[in-house]
Amino acid sequence: MVIPAQAALWFVPFVLPICLYVAYTDLREMKIRNHAVTTLAAVFVFVGLIAYAPFTSEWISGRIGPIPLALPTYVWQLLHLPVVLLIGVLLNAAGALGAGDAKFAAAAAPFVWTGDLRLATGLLTAGLLGAFVTHRIAKHSPLRRIAPNWKSWDTGKKFPMGLALGGSLAAYLVLGAIHGT
Repeated sequence: MVIPAQAALWFVPFVLPICLYVAYTDLREMKIRNHAVTTLAAVFVFVGLIAYAPFTSEWISGRIGPIPLALPTYVWQLLHLPVVLLIGVLLNAAGALGAGDAKFAAAAAPFVWTGDLRLATGLLTAGLLGAFVTHRIAKHSPLRRIAPNWKSWDTGKKFPMGLALGGSLAAYLVLGAIHGT
């Protein structure tokens, strides 16, 4: 994994509770709350200053379109947020994704290193499949009685993506803390 283990260790204690909260509220209400998304982004902004020490580390060269730039790692990671937000808005406009899902994915994007994109995509895919199957099994089993008033049980084909998105981000950071560089 490309994510530095030390950075993942800084993020895990702050991000894990947010991911659990997002999964819970999406199951219960079919909504990812804005305060959870804002808090997740704020965790990266503030804890990222410690985890990536933007002006004490080596600057990385890259390009934004035709413009070559050298920026601290922290800034490159932070630039993931508006890019994923734009993609999420387009997917939301096409009806493929909920607005809360798009915002959460954007807030989660700075935590994921581009070198780990294939792994993160695999984690998200596995998380989506696992969460979908688990949710559908629980929906049609006696487990439903544990939380009978959750909206996600009665939404037809809709699925609480916060369960998969939060779980995938949590898994990525925990794996990064264990196997990161």
